[in-house]
Amino acid sequence: MLKLSNIVKDYTVGGDTVVNALKGVSLEFREHELVAILGPSGCGKTTLLNIIGGLDNYTDGDLIINGTSTKKYKDPDWDAYRNHSIGFVFQSYNLIPHQSVLSNVELALTLSGVPKSERRRRAAEALKMVGLGDQLKKRPSQMSGGQMQRVAIARALVNDPDILLADEPTGALDSETSVQLMEILKDISNRKLIIMVTHNPELAERYATRIVRVLDGNILSDSNPVTDAERAELEANDIIRNVKKKKRGKKANKKPSMSFFTALSLSLNNLMTKKARTFLTSFAGSIGIIGIALILALSNGVQNYIDRVQEDTLSSYPITIEAESVDMGALMSSIMGVSESASEEKTDEELGDKVYSSAVMYEMVNALNSAEMTHNNLAAFRKYLETPDADGKRPLDELATAIRYDYNVDLNVYTTDSVGKIVNSDTDTIMAAMMKAVYGSGGAVTGGGMAGGGMMSSSYSSMMSGFDIWEEMLAPADTDESGYLVNELLREQYDVIYGDWPRSANEIVLVVDKNNTVSDMVLYALGFYSTDEMEKIMDQAMSGESLSTEIKSWTFEEICKTPLKMIPACDRYSYNATTEIYTDLLATETGLQYLYSSAEELKIAGIIRANKDAAANMMTGYLGYTSELSEKVIKKTAESDIVKAQLADTENDIILGLPFKSSVEENIDDASRAGAVREFLKRAEESVRASAYVDMAAMPSDEYIAQTVQAALAQMNRQMVEEALIAAFAQQMQTGDIEAVRGYIVTMDDATLFGYMGKMLGEKYSQEYSAGVRAELEQISVSELAARYDTATFSDTAYLAIYDEYMPGEYSEADYESNLKTLGYIDIDSPATMNIYAATFADKESIGDVIKAYNETVDEADQISYVDYVALLMSSITTIINAISYILMAFVSISLVVSSIMIGIITYISVLERTKEIGILRAIGASKKDISRVFNAETLIVGFGAGAIGIGFTLLICIPVNIIIRKLTEISILGASLPLAAGVILVVISMVLTLIAGLLPSRIAAKKDPVEALRSE
Repeated sequence: MLKLSNIVKDYTVGGDTVVNALKGVSLEFREHELVAILGPSGCGKTTLLNIIGGLDNYTDGDLIINGTSTKKYKDPDWDAYRNHSIGFVFQSYNLIPHQSVLSNVELALTLSGVPKSERRRRAAEALKMVGLGDQLKKRPSQMSGGQMQRVAIARALVNDPDILLADEPTGALDSETSVQLMEILKDISNRKLIIMVTHNPELAERYATRIVRVLDGNILSDSNPVTDAERAELEANDIIRNVKKKKRGKKANKKPSMSFFTALSLSLNNLMTKKARTFLTSFAGSIGIIGIALILALSNGVQNYIDRVQEDTLSSYPITIEAESVDMGALMSSIMGVSESASEEKTDEELGDKVYSSAVMYEMVNALNSAEMTHNNLAAFRKYLETPDADGKRPLDELATAIRYDYNVDLNVYTTDSVGKIVNSDTDTIMAAMMKAVYGSGGAVTGGGMAGGGMMSSSYSSMMSGFDIWEEMLAPADTDESGYLVNELLREQYDVIYGDWPRSANEIVLVVDKNNTVSDMVLYALGFYSTDEMEKIMDQAMSGESLSTEIKSWTFEEICKTPLKMIPACDRYSYNATTEIYTDLLATETGLQYLYSSAEELKIAGIIRANKDAAANMMTGYLGYTSELSEKVIKKTAESDIVKAQLADTENDIILGLPFKSSVEENIDDASRAGAVREFLKRAEESVRASAYVDMAAMPSDEYIAQTVQAALAQMNRQMVEEALIAAFAQQMQTGDIEAVRGYIVTMDDATLFGYMGKMLGEKYSQEYSAGVRAELEQISVSELAARYDTATFSDTAYLAIYDEYMPGEYSEADYESNLKTLGYIDIDSPATMNIYAATFADKESIGDVIKAYNETVDEADQISYVDYVALLMSSITTIINAISYILMAFVSISLVVSSIMIGIITYISVLERTKEIGILRAIGASKKDISRVFNAETLIVGFGAGAIGIGFTLLICIPVNIIIRKLTEISILGASLPLAAGVILVVISMVLTLIAGLLPSRIAAKKDPVEALRSE
């Protein structure tokens, strides 16, 4: 007999809140009957079912099974109970998708230790009993909902349980299938106890032999409770059953256990449903094994290769010194310190039963706010570098191949697109919303359309937003007599395929890739794509539409004839003598046309392409301009009238004709604000005073609203207020469920109820008052309204309410520095960035010594601070080379560990994906060890695959590796081969490492709550 004695189940939500799911439920069940448990959602039906099925533990009371209390049950006892005595039928079927129908049904028998042939026979019989004898090999995804529910019933019956638990078995089925399913359950109830949770009272009345109604964790009614005579008979049967059980001994009390081969089968079937991911995971895991097998053969030629790469690429990674930069090292240390502090673990005794707050967000934001900004006095350092000594030599003459000063000059280049529209060629904004261009090929410059499909990720958008197609080229050395305005180092790295290098400031070059291709963004900047075409491409990309990959091309001559014009920021403003402020001409189409017609022209002097022999390339942009052009723009800006005027006036915004906010002592006192509006309206035009009068007159006083609301509430009783609020709330929530709203309203106390009503009435009367006053004043002329304003008296509150609308601008939101930046002003003596290029690594170290020597001669405030990441990298590589064999072996060993961790992560992902499967296995009696065994088996399979792939790949690559490396890098290396014994050992190592990596995920899987696991989807 199954008996529930005063069962209580409490849940803790949010740390302290206790939810009483069951409040002392007592029930007894016969050995065979169909019991329907009815009740609304959230009343405790499913919780009651889970407790009966051993999936959930009760807080208090007792669950008595065949006369035995379960208070002292441990996990193995509950596992045996679920496996031998309980069969579950769920609303969502809960079938394992990667197992066949037959395998799903026989799974419970594997835990009981039933031989394979017997399992197959009994599972087939169970399926035949529910009418699916011919569907054994199908997968759940190939079946209808009714068929899947029958499979679930067959699985529940296959182990011949005493009790069948059905949680909304017809909830996902149509009416006809529901009836068929209930007929099956009714037939089964003649020989077994079936407890069914349902929302369908019609089916319950029709098929159940007993109906138990539940509400708020309590039993409301029981249509057919167990009588005293039945109870006595059931208790006698329990005694007889327990005596027989003791006589059978250990065999009768055998705990369910999954064999390792069953675990292997489950995991292998799961992995085979994800063949691609399994292969890629195994391949990734094999990389470390491949590295170990090849390391000795490859190490002989590494030193020469690294040395050559160092020398060839060094020139592309200069020493970069910025005028202002954030100390990222200190910032990251601060944030990491916060993270470590936040994660310090305390003992359970110290923690107690409370949840504590942590100021992690504050500390991180505070670290960002207090991040140290490094300031370098580049003006003084530049003067030092350009000042010759007594012998006429400058500090870096023999060490640096070139020095480039960057000023972040905004050229403001414009062109006309393919439809004649003037567009800005600085494409940062539109590029942030575009994807990479598709490259084509051909004998001229070609442009591809943008690849379509899917929205860009936010990280990709952020990356593109900082991309600029314009880049200043390295200036020539003082000794360069070629006449080109480009450094010799750059000319060595790039070939001119058309035209020539710039010889004047207004000449630029176009950079193409090895296939003479540039992106459609560059072509847009050059005017070959229109704005409409680019917007169309963007829309297609964002909507996922496919895009034609038609390759367009233009001749070199067409490209070089592109009209490009430069409009410096200072030229866009025109002084208006009447208003005494400047007008932005670019704000209007006419102004843009005017500026474009008279703007200075830029010419594409040549088209360049990276030299195939160059180890690295300096250019990252597509349109290169000279330092001469930057200096020209800087000089022109500094000599413009508007910039001179702004430089002379640090207190006022020259553009707007208003003082800067920083120079105005803003009075935020309300009385002063109200007084300011009064003074302004005194001088305002008649129409403005009339409008202000209407706005303020239409504002009801707080006293009026309070008295009107109080008078209205005095005429209303609680019933009237309830009905009014029910209608109002239902309208606001746009719901037709009036009764649900009523149920919420009637629970309010009087203070809350009348408070809501008063607020609603206040809003209503305020609107009515305002509308009425405005309607009345509409009939009065502007003159009379203005006259009324002149004689009226309004409170400060009324004036404050119209302050933002009527008060004109008093100051500029900009500041002096930002205005100069807007105007494009740059101090030629103070570069934003300094890049110092060296020919060799030794020269680079010597340049660092020069900077150190300079710092010793100046005050601390003027010292130069920088981080040479390339030097740090090269230093690390040199250390590695000094002990190459040991370091590489350790590196590859680490890669093995990393690969194992990666496999552990993949296993954890598998745990998340198979959470429902975990719940199903626990529901049919699988123990925590069984669950761990399933995922340990999966890691072993992946580890074996990784080892096998690694060995196979190594054996193949040993043949051509010498030829390929010699051809690609011109490095002589020894041949590589792998002994059979070493291959076997490596496979075993791979399996052991992946097994270790999977222990934590498998443990997590074993600890999952079966009830939560079943709800995971």
